Parts: sequence; C-alpha cells; structure tokens
Amino acid sequence: MNRTIALGVVASAALAAAAFGVHAQDKPKPDPKMSFFITSEGVGDGANLGGLAGADKHCQMLAARVGAGKKTWRAYLSADAAGGKPAINARDRIGRGPWYNFKGEMVARDVADLHSDTNKLGKQTSLTDAGAVVNGRGDTPNQHDILTGSALDGTLATGASNLTCANWTANGEGAAQVGHHDRTGGGANPTSWNSAHPSRGCSQANLAASGGAGKFYCFAAK
Repeated sequence: MNRTIALGVVASAALAAAAFGVHAQDKPKPDPKMSFFITSEGVGDGANLGGLAGADKHCQMLAARVGAGKKTWRAYLSADAAGGKPAINARDRIGRGPWYNFKGEMVARDVADLHSDTNKLGKQTSLTDAGAVVNGRGDTPNQHDILTGSALDGTLATGASNLTCANWTANGEGAAQVGHHDRTGGGANPTSWNSAHPSRGCSQANLAASGGAGKFYCFAAK
C-alpha cells in the first residue's frame, strides 16, 4: 500500500469515527429523574412476557440501555392467584412515586394520583425509554393498547375469563386487559390509561389486531 492510499484509508477511518461520535452525542439521554416509561419494544412473543419476572427483566434491560439501570424497575402488570400464591395488583408493584417521564416531567405524585383523573399521563407525556411518542389512535399502525391486566384502580382485572394471558405466559388463546396510553378510542373505558378493554387474544397478531404491540408500562419502584 503506497503512502497516498494509506493516508486516504486513515482519513476515511477518522471521518467515520467522527461521524459515529456525532451521532452518539446526538442520541438523547433521559432526565436523571426518569422513573416511568412505556417499553419502546415488546418482548416479541405477544403477551408471553416470561411472567412478571420476565416483564421486570425487560424493563430493567431497556432502562439500562439508556443509562437508567441503577434504579429498580417493575412492570405495571397484575397477575392472578396461582400456585398457592395470592393475586398480585399492579399498583402494589411500583413503589410510592413520584414518577417522571423521559423529559423529567412529573406524570403522577403517588399511587393515588396515578389512579385518579389528576395524573398527567397521555400521548405526549407517556414516552418510551428512548423518549419517543408511541403511536396512538389515528396513527399507522395504532399501538395504543398497553398491557396491564388491571382494573381502573390498579388492582387485578376480573371477568368471565382470565385477563392476564395466563399470568403473562400465553401467546395464543385468552385475553389481556389493556389501557390506552393516548386515552382515546373505543372499549368500556376508552379514556383509561390502564383499563380500557380486553385484547382479542394473546398472540402478537391478536394484540396488533386490536391496536397494540405487546408494550407495557415500566415504573422505578426505588
């Protein structure tokens, strides 16, 4: 390799490194107070999240990816009684608050505020771990169905059938109670962030058919 070619290779490598550095610097970082987000991506297997433990692990992984992994993250999901263990309510898993989104905006002061009409949850404030706005009603595709398995007050949703997709281990038949992060749309409680209606099933295709993508809420419990 002659000197001219060698210098060209070095220069190209330097330019590529500089460009990479610029892009890395341009990537937004969450506010240090961030303690709430919607998962930027689901697990990818419908409502089979690997149970509550798998969902918590997914929250922790996404938080760590943006530099917020030192906090203890929990998925906002309820679960039915099973294996001799009592039912689990989503509201009891997430700590006391207050909770802040990616931008550092407070979305709820405490558990009572979170489950009241005074919370600040909505399409523009319920951001992902990457700081993005999640598609809602009117967007393509609509992904406003967020898995919760919960009633309006954050306790386990109950009905004629299990509403947690077999405690977040099923990806076929069944249903999961979902909320609307944009607080619009149909269902029994169309403006509810955590309890709008049951999904059409538990598979990835079922969730997409009713306006979801297998995403869920994550809160920093401490």
